[in-house]
Amino acid sequence: MERLTKEQIQFLPMYDGLSHDNIIVVTQASDAISAIVELKKHAILGFDTESKPCYKKGEISDGPHLIQLSTKTKAFLFPTKFFENFTEIEDILSDSTIKKVGFGLKEDKKMIFRKFGIKLENTVELSSKVMHFSQVTQRVGARAAVAMFFNQRLSKGAQRSNWSVFPLKDHQKMYAANDAHSALLIELEIEKHNSNL
Repeated sequence: MERLTKEQIQFLPMYDGLSHDNIIVVTQASDAISAIVELKKHAILGFDTESKPCYKKGEISDGPHLIQLSTKTKAFLFPTKFFENFTEIEDILSDSTIKKVGFGLKEDKKMIFRKFGIKLENTVELSSKVMHFSQVTQRVGARAAVAMFFNQRLSKGAQRSNWSVFPLKDHQKMYAANDAHSALLIELEIEKHNSNL
């Protein structure tokens, strides 16, 4: 499997991820209960977080400002300013029987522990897993992996936006959901290939 260049990726069609109807922003306790019940049904979830970017030297982020968990058909976005309404998310994040897959999880783990005291368990760092699977030597992020596996382009337009401001804009919701969703689909593709060997 070949790693595409940035120039090659920019000409690919956009990632065909989830529709807006299947992206749920969880702010109320009642929504959180049904979201967590749904997420607990799955053995593997796509996972990511977003934080407001830091532009000043020495500035430490007070993120994460958003936690994303995705199944194959739905993404649940949890803005952490409403954390008191969904503290049960810890039941998923610290559950060693539910696998959380994503890119750049080392920093996510640190930030979640620092902010909420939650220890993220059973995580799979896809960056190194994709490198090993595709036998490339250069580091692979979400955008490169989506191009390699699906021949599509993951939008990174909202990456540096202010994730601490609520409500989220539509392009932020789509970006956040697709980051977690694409991670899950990549993990499932690798698993499918490995089980066929």
